[in-house]
Amino acid sequence: MFDNSLNLAENKLLLLHIIDKVDLPISNIQLTEIVLENNFINYFTLQEYIDDLISSQLINKINYKDKDRLVISSKGKEVLSLFKNRLSKDSLSKLNSYIDGKMNLIKKEATISADYTIENSNSYVVSLGASENNIPLMEIKVTVASNKQARELCSKWKANPSDLYTKIIKVLTE
Repeated sequence: MFDNSLNLAENKLLLLHIIDKVDLPISNIQLTEIVLENNFINYFTLQEYIDDLISSQLINKINYKDKDRLVISSKGKEVLSLFKNRLSKDSLSKLNSYIDGKMNLIKKEATISADYTIENSNSYVVSLGASENNIPLMEIKVTVASNKQARELCSKWKANPSDLYTKIIKVLTE
């Protein structure tokens, strides 16, 4: 019984550490990917822990760019600072190097948005955005005629936002 409680506490601390280290609003999917790729916790237990951390107000679920994201609360930071030494050095080392390697991708996912909605039967509204430090750099809405065009615009924007941003600014300023 005591061993299970200890494991539960360590796993929740691990989740707090991940969210704190990323230092950006993170999606449940991103958090799940980090945990599962490192074989720390199984999926169902992870989702239980996330719910527990939210209900105990150690992490907050926020709306960020019209999507649910997770952030560590001040109470969560306090708990983490008090008990972080209970996390194994091996787990922390493995996790930190993994996050450092994925940080560019995590930042890109947090700062670049591309989505589309059906306007009516023959048009789609594509919303493209880029931000830095929670400040919008660019937000564009374009109506296109097909689902295929909408998907292509989203795909191209996500694949190469910096170049497209530069080209759009250049066209607008010339």
